[in-house]
Amino acid sequence: MTKQIILLALCSMLLAPCFQASAQQPTKIPRIGYLTADSRSAHADVRADAFREGLRELGYVEGKNIVIEWRQAEGKLDRLPPLAAELVRLKVDVIVTGGPTATRPVKAATTTIPIVMTQDSDPVGNGFIASLARPGGNITGLSNLAQEISGKRLELLKEIVPKLSRVAVLGMSTNPGNSQSLRETELAAGAFGVQIQYLDIRDSKDIDAALRTASKGRADAVLVLNFPGNISRGLPDLAVKNRLPAIYYGSTIVDRGGLMSYGASITDLDRRAATYVDKILKGAKPADLPVEQPKKFEFIINLKAAKQIGLTIPPNVLARADRVIR
Repeated sequence: MTKQIILLALCSMLLAPCFQASAQQPTKIPRIGYLTADSRSAHADVRADAFREGLRELGYVEGKNIVIEWRQAEGKLDRLPPLAAELVRLKVDVIVTGGPTATRPVKAATTTIPIVMTQDSDPVGNGFIASLARPGGNITGLSNLAQEISGKRLELLKEIVPKLSRVAVLGMSTNPGNSQSLRETELAAGAFGVQIQYLDIRDSKDIDAALRTASKGRADAVLVLNFPGNISRGLPDLAVKNRLPAIYYGSTIVDRGGLMSYGASITDLDRRAATYVDKILKGAKPADLPVEQPKKFEFIINLKAAKQIGLTIPPNVLARADRVIR
């Protein structure tokens, strides 16, 4: 019995360092890549904070139990492919994309690392996923387009311009999702009895000519489809110059002087993207995670812009705004 006790004691002494070394092995900290075409700005920072907030709600704190590799193309789209390749070389666990222009180069860079889209107006049409319900492949996330958006934008224009009969629609045919947005706008225009004039924008230099064309065509208002921020930068001032009421796709452009916007809350989509990251880190496959539609929409009005074009916003419209810039 004594020999057995001594033998067990020796074994325990020999095995103890092994157990101790095993217990001291650090837990692997997840590494997330976040790629966007945007430049550093207050809007970009707000989006990043919304993503961090979503992660915190799920128990992840940047720098403690999760690492985020932030990459921004600063509005230079040719920088996106090398930045995507860099994230792949870092062997991150998940890559989050800030929009379809970032999703495409990441898709080209990897077929194995999970990709989470924070927003995309037409992920099926862009070839990123097979369907919203069953994405397939390594991409999933959120869509920022709901069918009722175009109708709501035209409805709001009609409320501030009661005699609305002709609307100039500005879009960018080379931009992902443009064709679907235009189709939805055409359907809504038919329902409201409004005639639309589509004007294609290829470059920021085209905007001035397009708005002059809209004025000559006696457009009562302008509806702007989604296109890159570096292209639309001068649009609010030019709309005011041509005294054209305009409704935009997002709040950023209204903060820069645009009249009003109605669309999915981009910050809410960024926050919700964290739930996809969490599920993937816990073993879920992107192919099995359905793409979600927007749940929160924002209506923003800029009264300064309204005053510049001599437009009075009806009180009942102002009352429905989520935010009013005075």
